[in-house]
Amino acid sequence: MASRSLGGLGGGRGGGGGVKKSLSARNAAVERRNLITVCRFSVKTLIDRSCFETIDDSSPEFNNFAAILEQILSHRLKGQVTWFGYGSPRSFWDYIRVACRKVSQNCICSIENMEHVSSSRAKGRAWIRVALMEKHLSEYISTALRDFKTTRRFYEDGAIVLGEEANMLAGMLLGLNAIDFSFCLKGERLDGNLPAVIDYIPYLRFTQSSDSISSDEEELRTLGSSDSESSTPEKAGPPVIMDENSWFNKCKRVKQKYQLTLEQKGYLEELLQLRENQLSESVAQNKILLQRIEDSDLAHKLEKEQLEYIIVELQDQLKSYQSLDQLSAEVSLSQTSLDPGQSQEGDGKQDTLNLISEGKEDTPSLLGLCGSLTSVASYKSLTSLKSNDYLASPTTEMTSPGLTPS
Repeated sequence: MASRSLGGLGGGRGGGGGVKKSLSARNAAVERRNLITVCRFSVKTLIDRSCFETIDDSSPEFNNFAAILEQILSHRLKGQVTWFGYGSPRSFWDYIRVACRKVSQNCICSIENMEHVSSSRAKGRAWIRVALMEKHLSEYISTALRDFKTTRRFYEDGAIVLGEEANMLAGMLLGLNAIDFSFCLKGERLDGNLPAVIDYIPYLRFTQSSDSISSDEEELRTLGSSDSESSTPEKAGPPVIMDENSWFNKCKRVKQKYQLTLEQKGYLEELLQLRENQLSESVAQNKILLQRIEDSDLAHKLEKEQLEYIIVELQDQLKSYQSLDQLSAEVSLSQTSLDPGQSQEGDGKQDTLNLISEGKEDTPSLLGLCGSLTSVASYKSLTSLKSNDYLASPTTEMTSPGLTPS
């Protein structure tokens, strides 16, 4: 019996822990859903109010929206751990300051340098107003949510900015770009000591059916008859039929919604046209770059062919020079073999020929001579002659231009 009771107690504790976890998860989900729904309602009321008047700090719709957005960005925000291990509370401005640095032409530095705004919460409230006036609030939020690493560093699990509701938030705030805001960044509105409080009354709606209306009417009639006998039942209950003013107000609201939808449609069409123009410009630039790449490839190909042709010509010239050297060596050997008695005179003649060849540079006429010597017929006619025919007399050597005294 004791073991059973202990087992039952342990099971009750385990079941209680599971119930607590499920209850906490349910509460967190309901809290996230409520904040997102109220934020959507506040955006709609802001858009409706902007059709009649300019939205500023005195507008209750804006004050409610700012409080809702502040609570959404502060939902499950981690505290800052100090050196002593204690966690100090943080403001959503600490997260926005780090995550929104990548936004082009952001207002982070200007808000940091404000003299009359000192606390972190006040800077966050000033950032909301400046972003709305610049019509970039949705861009700021989208950029911050894309930086998932920074978002995980600042928020705990279950936060709105880490869930699926974050994408809905960025889409809802896009409609605020069609509103012209006018705020004063001084005064009590930016006081960071006062917490933001949401007013849920404007968003509460209760629709009463016809049966409940008739029952309430009968109850009021009975109460009226019991209080005074002179009271008439026709005047006791509320009127069931709506008057002309109520219908007029409904038509007016429908007209406002239609105008707002028409303005948003025009804004989206302009945005789409701008994106199409940017796309066409990008396509044109891409075509120009591709044409440049093709032209450069063709030029490189032609240059490569020219270089290959020059290399072939140089190799041919080198081969002709090598054959010329070989031919001169064979001619000298044939001369020495034909007249060994005149080897000394041949050696002197060879020296003079070497001096002449060293003193003169290669000319086109010499190249032509080299080309004629490379043929087989000229070689045979050259070897058939005797060395005495080449070397006529010393007077001939003296009259040659190569041996004239300088």
